[in-house]
Amino acid sequence: MTDRLDAVLREHWWGAVGAIARRTSDLEIAEDAVQEACAAAIAQWPVDGIPPSPRGWLITTAWHKAVDAMRRDAVRAEREAAAVRELGGLAGMTGQPDLAAEPSWLAAEAGQSWAGDDASLGGDDELALIFTCCHPALDPAARVALTLRSVCGLPVADIAAAFVVAEPTMAQRLVRAKRKIRQAGIPLTVPGPEALAERLSGVLRVVYLVYTQGHRAASGTTLVRADLCEHAIRLARQLVRILPAEPEVAGLLAMLLLTDARAPARTGRDGSLVLLADQDRTLWNHEQIAEGDALIEAALRAGRPGAYQLHAAIAACHSTAPWAEATDWRQIAVLYRELVRYEPTQVVLANQAAAIAMAEGPEAGLAILDEIAAQGKLDRWPQLHIARAELLRRLGRADDAAVAYQQALAAGLPTAEEDFIAGRLTDLAGH
Repeated sequence: MTDRLDAVLREHWWGAVGAIARRTSDLEIAEDAVQEACAAAIAQWPVDGIPPSPRGWLITTAWHKAVDAMRRDAVRAEREAAAVRELGGLAGMTGQPDLAAEPSWLAAEAGQSWAGDDASLGGDDELALIFTCCHPALDPAARVALTLRSVCGLPVADIAAAFVVAEPTMAQRLVRAKRKIRQAGIPLTVPGPEALAERLSGVLRVVYLVYTQGHRAASGTTLVRADLCEHAIRLARQLVRILPAEPEVAGLLAMLLLTDARAPARTGRDGSLVLLADQDRTLWNHEQIAEGDALIEAALRAGRPGAYQLHAAIAACHSTAPWAEATDWRQIAVLYRELVRYEPTQVVLANQAAAIAMAEGPEAGLAILDEIAAQGKLDRWPQLHIARAELLRRLGRADDAAVAYQQALAAGLPTAEEDFIAGRLTDLAGH
């Protein structure tokens, strides 16, 4: 019962927060109210059973909690205003708002109840919430953190751990982001058709970054944070449900599914890193691979290609190859060349170079990587140094490979990758 209860609450958190936030125009009040509603559910549902409409129950309960909070705030504000008037002799001034008077919408909706099929509840609210959390007026890092908190419902401590910062620091960042939404009057609504395409790219970017936070932890003993990966996939699924005609949304979900399907084989039983070529492919989630492959094929048929569809097509080349030697590296290199048109970044160029090295030989790829490294823009990206080191090792240039591995270590790595490189350095020293 406990596991099922947790799953239900996680599933409906987003919709409930979105519904309350839309009606209160205050994300902080909405989060607190839904948190209280979840606490009530944990106490009540094991006794009474999970209601037929869990989302409707949460929204109704949270709404009552939000109304109570706003009434308390209104009374408190009126008392403070009365004290100011009394102290400052302002009692006779006109135009002072009656803060104790209950807003008409509050009185009218206080007894409102949401019921019915959960599938019919919260679609617009969910979309409005994630577009608000990903508003371009917010700092990019704040968008990811706010999405993890408001949309995914992650505790502040977990978000702080993902960003490798102290919990009080992350709490302050979240408060500032919510305050900016309120003070800047950022609407909790879905943007109009003319702005949807532009804003959607930002939303997809945030979901992608949520996944990358989990797929490769910035530091620590755990290479993968499965909870963050699962949250990102759940967000992408919801976006596909809400925006089924957008091929880039399907492309993002396909990419996440195809990449995540390989996660069980990325580390050994002792937590050590296992390279893609050495992974036990029987451990891969082949149902997830089939789903992702079908999604990207359908998305590409729409004839509106984009970056996430190309990322997904590359992931499909890796995930559908029955063994490492069967990987179509030439096709992957071609896809990266096309991806550069949409994402002309040095990271994409570096990945293209790695594919070229696999398709045409290490010298061809190393020449491109050396050119990128010479520019110095990716000095703090350890994957560039690791890629160079691997190619230098294959070419028998042990001393140069050791230097590149040391550069990767200096850039900062999770423990599993540090241990992998330590093993490589030991092997190079032995030869």
